[in-house]
Order: sequence, then C-alpha cells, then structure tokens
Amino acid sequence: MRHRLKAWLLRDITEEPAGQPGPLRKPSREEHKHSWWKVMCLTGVDYFSTLGYQPAIAALAAGLLAPLATLVLVLLTLFGALPVYRRVARESPHGEGSIAMLASHLPKWGGKLFILVLLGFAATDFLITMTLSTADASAHVIANPFAPSFLSGKQVIITIVLLMLLTAVFLKGFTDAIGIAVGLVTVFLTLNFIVILDSFWEIAQNTHLITEWRSALTAEHSNPWMMIAIALIVFPKLALGLSGFETGVAVMPQIKGDPGDTEENPRGRIRGVRRLLTTAALIMCGFLITSSIVTTILIPQKEFEAGGEANGRALAYLAHENLGNVFGTLYDLSTIAILWFAGASALAGLLNLVPRYLPRFGMAPEWARAVRPLVLVFGMIAVFVTVYFKASVDAQSSAYATGVLVLITSATIAVTLSAHAHRHRPKTWMFGVVAVIFAYTTVVNIVERPEGVQVASFFIGAILVVSLLSRVNRAFELRATSLEFDETATEFISEAAAWGPVEIIAHDPHTVNNTETKRSGARPWTETKRSGAERWIDYDEKAAQQRADSRLGPDTHIIFLEVNVTDSSEFATDLLVHGRRRGPHRVLSVDSPAVANSIAAILLHIRDETGVNPNVYFEWSEGNPLLNLLRFLFIGMGEVAPVTREVLRRAEPTVANRPRVHIG
Repeated sequence: MRHRLKAWLLRDITEEPAGQPGPLRKPSREEHKHSWWKVMCLTGVDYFSTLGYQPAIAALAAGLLAPLATLVLVLLTLFGALPVYRRVARESPHGEGSIAMLASHLPKWGGKLFILVLLGFAATDFLITMTLSTADASAHVIANPFAPSFLSGKQVIITIVLLMLLTAVFLKGFTDAIGIAVGLVTVFLTLNFIVILDSFWEIAQNTHLITEWRSALTAEHSNPWMMIAIALIVFPKLALGLSGFETGVAVMPQIKGDPGDTEENPRGRIRGVRRLLTTAALIMCGFLITSSIVTTILIPQKEFEAGGEANGRALAYLAHENLGNVFGTLYDLSTIAILWFAGASALAGLLNLVPRYLPRFGMAPEWARAVRPLVLVFGMIAVFVTVYFKASVDAQSSAYATGVLVLITSATIAVTLSAHAHRHRPKTWMFGVVAVIFAYTTVVNIVERPEGVQVASFFIGAILVVSLLSRVNRAFELRATSLEFDETATEFISEAAAWGPVEIIAHDPHTVNNTETKRSGARPWTETKRSGAERWIDYDEKAAQQRADSRLGPDTHIIFLEVNVTDSSEFATDLLVHGRRRGPHRVLSVDSPAVANSIAAILLHIRDETGVNPNVYFEWSEGNPLLNLLRFLFIGMGEVAPVTREVLRRAEPTVANRPRVHIG
C-alpha cells in the first residue's frame, strides 16, 4: 500500500515542466495547442476575476477619487506593463517568464539568491491569489440572499472547503481546463457587461447622481492638482488590477503557433501571446474604468467598508440591487466559479515555477518535480494562510499587491537589461522609466502596507531554508544530467582498457597554470611558448610521483582527469568530456559546477562502457577539512577525494562494482 501511494504521488515526475502542470497538463506527451484567444481565457480566469473585488477595493482605498485612481492604473497597464510583457513574451517563448530573463543576467550564487527571493514574492502572489480569490468566492456565497442562514459567519470554513476541493481536483486531474476557462470567462464578462451597462442607464436616467458625486468630490478635494496627486498616491493600493501578466506569459506553451515555428524561433506563438496580452489588457482596462465609475457613483461609501454589503463585491451589489435577486444569484454563481478557478490558475502557476528552478538548483527534493506532492504542500499552506487572515479579502490585498508589484518591477528591470544588452538605447530609456515608476509604486506600497512584505518574507525565508537544506542533502548525488565522451577521449579510454585496468589520475588544471605562471612570469601555459620538455613538466612530475606512490609500472597507461569548475551555483549539468594530448600525456578535460561529483560520474561511465572498474588516484587536500567541505558545497571544490568516494558509494551500493579510489 505504501509503495502504491508513493508511485501514485510521483507518477508525473518530470525533468522540466511541460507548459502548465497540474490540471492544465494533458495526459499525453504531445500537448494539444490552442488558439491565442482561448488561452487568453485561461489566463483571464486570474486577470478578469479581479473584477469580483477590484472595484470595491478601489472605492475603499480612494473613496470618491476611485475612477481617477483607476485611470492611473489603466494608463500604467497600457503604457507600462503591457509593453514590458510583450518584450518578455518575445524573449522567453517557452513560458519561463521574466524570472528566467533575470537569471540569465545574474549568474552564480548572487543571481541564484536573487532568484530565490523573487520566487518568494512569486509564491506570495500566486498563493495569495488562491486564498484571496477563494475568500472572495465564499463572501459571494454568504452574501447571496438565497444562501442558508447557517452559513453566516462561516467564511473561513467555506474558504477552506473550496481550497480542499481545488486541491482534490488537482490531485485527480482534468484535461479540458481551457474549455472550462472559455465558458467561465465568456459568461462572467457578459454578466459584468450587463451590470455595467444597466448601471450607466440608471445614471443617465438620474443625472443628479453625477452632480452629487462631483459636488462631494469638489467639497472633499477642491484643487484638481491635489486630486491627481492623491490618485497617484493611492494608486499602489489598486495594483491588484495588474495581476495576470506573469500568468499570461507562463501559459505560452499552450498557444498554437505557425506551421514553420521551431523551438528556437516560435514566431507564431510569440505573435499569439502578444495578441493575448494586448487584447486582455484592453478588455480589462475597459471593465476597470467603467466598473469604477458606476460603483463609485451608485453605491454609498459606507457600503464599501468592512461589514458593508458592497465590501469585496461591488458589482454583485449592483447586480442584486438593480437587476433583482435572480439575476444577482446568477451573477454570484459565475463570480464564485471564476474566482475559484482563478485559484486553479494560480496553483498551476506555482506548479510551473517550482519545478523549473528549485530542483534544477539542487534546492528542492527530487519529488518537487512531481505535481501531486506539490499540490498537497501548497494546499496546506493555503489553508494556513486562510486561517491566519481569517479569509478576509481586505487583509490579504496588501500581500497580493506586494507580490504582483515586485514581479512586474523585476520584469521591467529584466527587459531594461535586455534592451541595454542589445544596444537599443531608446527602448532602454523607455523601459528604464517604466522600471522606475514600478519601483516607486512598489516602495510606496511596502511603506504604507508593510504587512505585504511580512507575508512575503515568510515565503522567502521558507524557500531559502528549504533550499539550503536540500542543497546540502543532495550534495552527494552524481548531478550529471547526461555524459558524453568526444572521439579523442573515447580513444584514450579504449586504449587504456585494452592494456588492463584504466588508471585515472585526478589533476587540478590550475596547478599547471599557476606553476607555469610563477616560473615564466607570463600568462598561463596555454598562451606561452616554451620548450616541449619544460611545457609538460608538471604532468611529468605528477605521473612520476603517482607511479612511485601507487606502485604503477612504467608501462601502465595513465590518463589525467581535469575538471574545470564553471558556475558552482548550478547543481546539475550535461558533461562533455574532451580528450587532449599534452605532449606525451593523455588528458581528459570537462567543465562542471562540481569536481568530485563529475569525477564519480565519469568513472561510472568508464566502467559501464568498458566493463572494467577504473582506479582513480588523488592527493589529500590541504587545509581545514570543515572549510574544505564548505568549499565543496558552495564552490564545487575542496575535499575532493573523500567526497568522490562518498558519491560513488551512494551511486553504487555493490562494493565489487564500485570504481576504486586511492589517496596518496
């Protein structure tokens, strides 16, 4: 039973996320692609569903100035976020998003830590999307006049039940998520259009409402410039209306491209996602500005406050008040469905991010590549967050806005760096200005509502701790995703195996460089002109010493093995072993993030290819053993000999089949 449960949980483990994991992944290996407008509905369940609570949050934050503050949001969407993510779509056409763009500009450990922090904010964004949208769905359930009275005051319980249902759906899986999304978005936007159109008709019939609003607005804010200033100040609180852009890029693999598209240049897919982003932004901006106008004019301000009938459900309030409870209930049902499905979209975003980065960095267990265990983990965290915030939409809005703004700000920085790297000066300046605006907005949001950073800090801290522990725990894995010998290297191994055991001497490539530089005062030996005998003196000395220490005969075929450490912050990599002749000596050379793990992988490959267990010879490392171990964990070098043996021991439990490690 235990093995069957484990097999079920890990059945869908993958090396890389295939488009959108979870319920958005097809059961077959060949995923069915869709038209861009259908995929727009998939990302729209996150983006468009914010209409369920955004107008109320805008009215609560900006009061009578909500339409003006929403106009600022619309302008920044169309002339800031939209151009940025159109560029992101062009440069990460496989769904990697802006985080991958930043990762390419920030290598090594500093870049990895920065990516982990961004993943913490991304986790905040997606998880709070789950809990906030589900909490708002439960608010619509309770506020409906036909809802049973015993549900009153049970918002936390209803939200948890909806989250558990969402988790169960992901565990079971379903294949036609896009079809469901198209239906939900079509119905939801149609009902919203009817509510807003009816509201404008009421305003047209009662023009005194506009006069009363303008009078109240001028009485409260007499100076037009002050109105604009206040709208700019409160705008960061409306940043929830910017959600959905990162999701829009993440679903790119679902979009059908042109017949001539290739993995390297999917031009049709890029064009499709640009249409998706532009169309979604235009639709959403239209709904945002119109919904803000009608809700601000028609709904008394006291109803937006906590406990008010329009709190978190402004358009639903108008649907019931103006179109009757039957239509209002239909609107509630569509809102509940799309808000619940927005949680599904957010969870799919998380399942797309985590397997893409953390396991590859060695900063998550291997089971983190599987969907079902992650679904359970994220489901439990979502329940905890719901209980912590008491399923309050208002309480969670700051954390949501913080996550959204940090992700968009990082995207603006990524495209600015990209434009600068491509020497597009006008675009560099344009994206740089957008980056400054979003950075300002993010800082203002953090200063005014620090609880958002506090929530994000929890996720960042959890990711950093789990990542460090996982990296240490997985340090002794082979870490080679593939291994290949070039023609010369294969020739060396074949010749050595024909004469007897393959004798490998581990050699530090920096030793030759340092020795040569000290003796000549010039650049490393690869760039100096010296006599043949003098050029290979380090290899001669090492071979002579090893023959004496290990009692190897003068005719024994010795092969040197050198590992050049590249980016030690990377965990796993493809290994390509090159064979080179250094005078009379044969040298195998490979680039890798870790010395010991690569040596172990090469030894096992030699054993499998030749059928003979190779011998490898080391010298003891100098220095403090503990410091050497830390150097191995974070720099890829250090205590090479014992670590190589430990990696071999874990990879090959049978002693007789294990390559032999000798230390002199």
